[in-house]
Amino acid sequence: MTIVKQTGFILIFFILIGCQVQQAGNLSLLNESNAKRPVPSFLVENGKEQLIAKYENKTPSEFGENVAGVYTHFSSSKKEIALTFDACGGSHGNGVDEALIAFLKENKLPSTLFINSRWIDQNTALFQELARDPLFQIENHGTHHKPLSVNGESAWGITGTTSVKEVIEEMKENQKKIEGLTGETPTLSRSGTAYYDDVAVQIAKDLGIQVVNYTILGDAGATYTAQQVNKALLQAQPGDIALLHMNQPTSGTAEGVKKAIPSLQIKGYTFVQLHFQNLQ
Repeated sequence: MTIVKQTGFILIFFILIGCQVQQAGNLSLLNESNAKRPVPSFLVENGKEQLIAKYENKTPSEFGENVAGVYTHFSSSKKEIALTFDACGGSHGNGVDEALIAFLKENKLPSTLFINSRWIDQNTALFQELARDPLFQIENHGTHHKPLSVNGESAWGITGTTSVKEVIEEMKENQKKIEGLTGETPTLSRSGTAYYDDVAVQIAKDLGIQVVNYTILGDAGATYTAQQVNKALLQAQPGDIALLHMNQPTSGTAEGVKKAIPSLQIKGYTFVQLHFQNLQ
């Protein structure tokens, strides 16, 4: 992390208000006594323009779920698994799997929730309730649920972002929304469809964001039956990240999770949230 150098009245301004300006990647964060404060708009735009200039002429060499820089598991010396649940939003994705959420709560299963901006808009009260529960770690699932690409690559029929600017906005707009509602800034992100090009992943890194996918395809976009979900989860190894969904109440996800968890616990597995520094 490097100190942002400003000149003239900008420097004087920050000295007068007693703040420190630090740069995370190429975007600046304003901190005073560890309190969260809005980032001045001129700093945000300056950081965005720097990133656009840096990457606008870069040509991607990879596009997919496992490109360089995407994290798919975590480091652990114990029999631990991370359960992650996406809430995708949109006309067919704003639902709530209440049975699944109730099971996670009743069994005190720590989980990481990747939540899309559109889902938050349709389920704001529930989102805030989940964010207050320490069982749930809230992370970023994008603003419009698009694959992250600098040139409009598509995945599963969904057109990706088409420029460096759109890549930044797809991550940062929802990050800002989550921070505004919870007071916490998500540092992990999973794109819509979990597809990326390598340039977009590098942009995320410059923004101080880690891109997280999976080692276990838990429910295949909430299309698996309960038995298929159960079978997928029972293949887990220490450090695995399972990708499931919490927004499709008619899917087999909840029943599959209910079947698999006791079996995994008998095998000695416990469940953990993801930590920035342990991802691999």
